Amino acid sequence: MESDKNTRNCAAGPAAAGALRQAGSGLWSAGALAIAALIAAPLVAVIWIALNPTENIWPHMLASTLPRYLANTAALAGGVAALSAAAGTGAAWLVVMYRFPGSRLLEWLLLLPLAVPAYVGAYALVDFLDYSGPVQSGLRAAMGWATARDYWFPEVRSRGAATLVLAAALYPYTYLLTRSAFREQSGASYEVARALGAGPWALFWRVGLPLARPAIAAGAAIAMMETVADFGVVDYFGVQTLTTGIFTTWLEAGNAGGAAQIACVILGVVLLLVALEAAGRRRARHYQSARGTRPVIATRLPGLAGLAATVACTIPFAAGFVLPVAVLGAQAAAHPEAWGGRGLARAFWHTLATGGAAAVLTVAAALFLVYGVRLSGRRLPRLVLPVTVLGYAAPGAVLAVGILLPLAALDHRIADTIAALTGHDPGLILTGSATAIVLAYVVRFFALAEGSAETAFGRIPPSLPMAARSLGRSAGGVLRAVYLPLMKGSIGSALLLVFVDCVKELPATMLLRPFNYETLATRVHEKASLENLGDAAPPALLVSAVGLAAVVVLARANLRRR
Repeated sequence: MESDKNTRNCAAGPAAAGALRQAGSGLWSAGALAIAALIAAPLVAVIWIALNPTENIWPHMLASTLPRYLANTAALAGGVAALSAAAGTGAAWLVVMYRFPGSRLLEWLLLLPLAVPAYVGAYALVDFLDYSGPVQSGLRAAMGWATARDYWFPEVRSRGAATLVLAAALYPYTYLLTRSAFREQSGASYEVARALGAGPWALFWRVGLPLARPAIAAGAAIAMMETVADFGVVDYFGVQTLTTGIFTTWLEAGNAGGAAQIACVILGVVLLLVALEAAGRRRARHYQSARGTRPVIATRLPGLAGLAATVACTIPFAAGFVLPVAVLGAQAAAHPEAWGGRGLARAFWHTLATGGAAAVLTVAAALFLVYGVRLSGRRLPRLVLPVTVLGYAAPGAVLAVGILLPLAALDHRIADTIAALTGHDPGLILTGSATAIVLAYVVRFFALAEGSAETAFGRIPPSLPMAARSLGRSAGGVLRAVYLPLMKGSIGSALLLVFVDCVKELPATMLLRPFNYETLATRVHEKASLENLGDAAPPALLVSAVGLAAVVVLARANLRRR
């Protein structure tokens, strides 16, 4: 009976979808196009500003700073990709293929570094390893050294340290994708390899690694994109990258056109990485036998081998989560007065207000866009749809360039018009408030909400909205009465994930915030930049606590898919 029902739904699907499209109003299609245009506008503005600079300093940058920015960015991204791929792939192989002490717990603990922003890890590492930190202080006490001239210690604020911090924060992307790839492989392949005499290393190098290579490449590409977009870590460690170049050229040199030109370079690099990541996903094919496949059966590791596996999986988790949380927790405990510090409550409220508003607007716009495209069935909206995901690939600093300059021009025009009509100067309405920040968040994280909406719509059988249409419901009525009640879980998850990313976003917030406007992220950066980690600890812990909620949602989603 169930099989017959599914067959009828599948057969009716195309006809039902076509009928729904015919019943949809053109207003939905027009609205979807308007939203897509709004999301794409900042990227178009960046390109326009770069091509029409007030003062063209491109030749000067090309001969002086740009090669250094590119070299540091490439070295950093390459190092992070290699380390995150090694840590994520190794951990995924161990937790899927073997059972050892703590393996089931570590399978989920390895996700927790996603909750801690990379810049928080950078502040914690410096506090832990710096001259006055516990490591060097302990060495001096144990060895009898008096000053730094008595011993050698690696430079903490360096490109190498930035690579380690970013890799510790970003390896979960590779871990998640690779773990799924290993889990989906057939256990029969490994049984055949063992029968042919392959040992543990041969199983990994000759069977597991080749089959999981697309997933590893996709995870490494995501880590590289996040590295290119990072500002907090590289700024704190004094590494000059393309992102710091935008801040230097715009805020210090006062050249918006030059900043836009650097932003276009970043955009080109990121689009190349997006193309590589998409190519990796297209090559990721997992075919199953018509009779089904036997799952991979984990092998128990005894004695020292099991202990070594536990240590190997604990290292990335400790570096990406335990160390930052422990250092910041110790700082917060040593400075309890910082929890009542001036401005913390206001920064917390600003974070809730901007993140909450952006999350609601982003999810609402994504639902409208996806529903409008599904109703129209026309070619243009479907061609525009992929453009809206580019905002997530674009770093926050790039979006800030494309948002602030056009928005400031519009703001001045609005203020002049109101002043001419009423005789009262209202000031800067858009850029003088958090509007620009919210808009940047919407553009930056629209792809997250759109992906959730597209998946949720796809899970609802077409027969249900068709039944509502036959009872006289309009297109909007079908959305309210049928789709939204069935999508509450997906909508809630999308709201949370977008909100968490808004809370952690640093470069766009720093560039777009009005004067004296703080969020938790900017407060952490400001206090840590002044070497005041005691006051930076409370907002950093609050940001990480919010991030934990997203990790829990992600873990639950993975459990449901198993």
